[in-house]
Amino acid sequence: MKHTSLEKRMAVLFLVTVILSFSVSAKENGKLLRTPPHANPDIIRGIECLYNWKFEKAGEFFERIIRKNPHEPAGYFYRSMVIWSRMAAGFWSAETIEEYNNSIELTISVAKERIERDKADSTAYFYLGGALGFKGRLQLMQHKFFSSYLVSRDAIDALNTCLKMEPENRDILLGLGIYDYYTSRLSGVLRFLSNIFFHKGDRHEGLRKLHVAANEAMYSFLEAKSVLLYIYLFLESDFTKARPLAEELAEKFDGCPKYGYLKGVTYIKLGMNPHYRQTVDYLYRRSRIDSSPIDSSIWRSWGRYLEVSYFLSHDRYEAAISILNDILNHKDPLHNPYMSAWPLLKLGMVCDIKGEREKALEYYRNVLNMHNAAGAQFLAEKFIRRAALRQDPLLFL
Repeated sequence: MKHTSLEKRMAVLFLVTVILSFSVSAKENGKLLRTPPHANPDIIRGIECLYNWKFEKAGEFFERIIRKNPHEPAGYFYRSMVIWSRMAAGFWSAETIEEYNNSIELTISVAKERIERDKADSTAYFYLGGALGFKGRLQLMQHKFFSSYLVSRDAIDALNTCLKMEPENRDILLGLGIYDYYTSRLSGVLRFLSNIFFHKGDRHEGLRKLHVAANEAMYSFLEAKSVLLYIYLFLESDFTKARPLAEELAEKFDGCPKYGYLKGVTYIKLGMNPHYRQTVDYLYRRSRIDSSPIDSSIWRSWGRYLEVSYFLSHDRYEAAISILNDILNHKDPLHNPYMSAWPLLKLGMVCDIKGEREKALEYYRNVLNMHNAAGAQFLAEKFIRRAALRQDPLLFL
């Protein structure tokens, strides 16, 4: 069996580094949206901080949950999500990965202990499935395919058990929908493993479940929308469906510049140049009014990064290269590692598109040699095996 399509799957892997979390909420006009009466307010507030990239504050809320309920998995799961979200924002050092692995293993242990003590309810299986799913995702990104699928199979079993115990729980459909959609896109050796050890997946069923979660889930409806945004923007190329999702998420998570960036990319894809320009101006305006020099620099870099995507979409490669070099000239690996690694990767992709393969390989190898490659290492490995193409949607990540 040929492994040629393995590279395509590895491209898909990073598309969801930001979008996997099993509970999310947000504020609108100062009020919480869809907050169930029995919801833990610390979880709600912590998640709001998490998706606005206020990681330290989010961690404080989740630590409080652990202190109050040390034998329940919820607090441990969300504490793990703080680390995962930091990784999604670019903090991919070996130390952070080790911290994440230890945290997710502790979550799994606490959930299993609760089940073994005959105190299992749907919540215990819910967080067990979520933790196992995140463990499997990291293993998949690390090319540990066999162990990833065994863990993923256990995750699905736990979520299905939760669904049987609580069939009206729409939040479960987020995880099940993600698995259905992404396994349907597997091919080659990964599809072979999926058919034997996992399940075949169903693209339409995955999208259906995600839409139900987006419309009806009590906790995870916004996260389901985030998943759908990435799918429609980078995998389905259905930019009309991506637009309302991008606009809503950018408005609700206005402390996270990446959602503004994704909204801008959506406008670029739709040819809505005035809207794109307004988005760029907004990112720069946030940079100017932010009192923190670090945060100001982060907002500015995302504005510059969005301009790169515009120039790439119009084949203006020299303009894109100029801005990428400018971003790297102002890089801050300690506070903004994403913009230290990804512009380097983009330079390699541009060189590939221009037919400068050896120069592209040099950029990719430089990414792999970084202490913290911010997740760009996975695509660098992919493009070392196969040159980046002009029509590759990953050019706009």
